[in-house]
Amino acid sequence: MADRPPRILLADDEQAIQTLLSFPLQKDGYDVVRASDGHEALARFSEQAFDLVVLDVMMPRLDGLEVCRRLRAKSSVPIIMLTAKTEEIDKVLGLELGADDYITKPFSMREFRSRVKAALRRAGMARSADADEGAEPLVAHELRMDFAKRSVRVRDEDVPTTYVEFEILTALAGAPGRVFTRDMLLTRIWGDSAYRDPRTIDVHIRHLREKLEKDAKDPEYLFTVRGVGYRFRDTED
Repeated sequence: MADRPPRILLADDEQAIQTLLSFPLQKDGYDVVRASDGHEALARFSEQAFDLVVLDVMMPRLDGLEVCRRLRAKSSVPIIMLTAKTEEIDKVLGLELGADDYITKPFSMREFRSRVKAALRRAGMARSADADEGAEPLVAHELRMDFAKRSVRVRDEDVPTTYVEFEILTALAGAPGRVFTRDMLLTRIWGDSAYRDPRTIDVHIRHLREKLEKDAKDPEYLFTVRGVGYRFRDTED
């Protein structure tokens, strides 16, 4: 990103939406590449490097959820999903498939630009963390986190995590026993909790448990504090 402006792949089958969203992004100095359907989005992604992908869920030929799944299988690029207000299931599915954030239609241009800037900022922070070789790995029971490599191992097996999953785990594991509310985690990951549904955290926690725990219903690492939020296992647990 140092030698070029941030490049964003914007995939939406409605030309009017593409134009509406592209203009403010270009005005903010971003390089925007458009795609009209899922297949075109995958083709554009394979041609050049992108710093962020914005996907509409409802696209012809190949929907945004499937595009998200395929991209996440080969890349950790930040992904923002665009969903209609009534498509609650799509929000959950998008997060489960590895999307970093979602925006519910209709949304304000201010909100959209804020989400894009936050996603690019987080991506830049992740690259900075990759270069930080001085961070000591964290070890808790059978879990090991290497912050410099942004890697997680449990029971001697590598566990792939999305950017958001890794950041949530970093926040919780970095303060064993401390209880974090959903709003605290939203602010920690996204910079604020505005516009975001606290249930987003629940989805990511569930996904982390499925990856880390022997039994997601009887966790060893990520505990629910009913009515408050979540905590990581204490050193005395």
